[in-house]
Amino acid sequence: MNVVQGIAAALTPLGLLWTVLLIGVATFLHELAHYALARWQGVAVNSFSVGMGPVLLRRHWRGTEWRLSLLPIGGYVEIDGMAPEEDAQGQVRAATRGFAALPAWGKVAVLLAGPLMNLLLAVLLMTVTFTAQGVPAPDRARIEEVVAGSTAQTLGLRAGDVITAIDGQDIPDTTLVGGREAAGWEGVRDVLTRAGPHTFTVVSGGQTRDVRFDWTPTVNGERQLLGIRYGPDVQATTAPAAFVRAWQVTGEAVPQVIRSFGDLIARFLTLNLSRDENVSGPIGTAEIVSRAAALSPWALVQIAILLNLSLAFFNLLPIPGLDGGRILLVLVGAVRGRPLTFSQEQAINLAGFAFVMMLMLFVVVRDVSRFF
Repeated sequence: MNVVQGIAAALTPLGLLWTVLLIGVATFLHELAHYALARWQGVAVNSFSVGMGPVLLRRHWRGTEWRLSLLPIGGYVEIDGMAPEEDAQGQVRAATRGFAALPAWGKVAVLLAGPLMNLLLAVLLMTVTFTAQGVPAPDRARIEEVVAGSTAQTLGLRAGDVITAIDGQDIPDTTLVGGREAAGWEGVRDVLTRAGPHTFTVVSGGQTRDVRFDWTPTVNGERQLLGIRYGPDVQATTAPAAFVRAWQVTGEAVPQVIRSFGDLIARFLTLNLSRDENVSGPIGTAEIVSRAAALSPWALVQIAILLNLSLAFFNLLPIPGLDGGRILLVLVGAVRGRPLTFSQEQAINLAGFAFVMMLMLFVVVRDVSRFF
């Protein structure tokens, strides 16, 4: 199987369609928030594009040219006064009107609106999910499926059983799995890598029992499977409680996201192309969406939550060229009592943009390299 065949096998037409839709909606709402905060402060928005590249359709409405562009990969807004302008002599200089004339807090509001929109969308989707399906309990693993004829079936494990303790120890809220911090229920996977006698404390129908078994992870070099599919146990909740929990989950995700981006940058600087489960490129993302589309609509909602959180946190990174970097430059100007000069800001943004483009190229190359 060559590289092209490998990529094609990993993706599905339905998965690609959902990938475009999920990323498109997240980006559209992100740019719409920038647009809304600019207009709210009286700043004109010259154009708003859904998609990138050559313009297919355009229509003028409320002083803005609304565009539908060829490539369904994001979008953009052109806010008056954000880009440089030419003076009467044809010299390029920093703009003095529109966005450029806003006070520091007004500029920050416009720039912060996009990431906050994605963050709010993720929280709302989590709230809906938790209300409909319950709140995941990190310290309880629910068995969702038992493979017929497997060791698990022989041990009497059944779908719906909830594992609350392993080897006499209650499952903690968090644990280390493969060197990364994870929810405690994921520790079930870790215990199955260790040979010897083990005990699962299982709750089923209000009754608690201990399931004891001797385990050998590999036989003749072949990894053994217990024969269960599992996930976090869930507990019913109300919409207000689900909303609060959604914000808590978002806050808990921040350290992990920061570590993931830090690890990505470290891998980029050392040209480490080894696979990283915490950060996916476009092909890896489409592959994940393809699998989710084959499972259930709720699986797609989970992907939408992750995409919006990723877009929000990534854009808040203080890298010039991103929203976070632009906010940083505005704040530096406010502290100095005067904005950076046009040449200074242009050089910083150009360097930041180049870094982001190289980082994205690295992610794509790493994404493709796993098919070689």
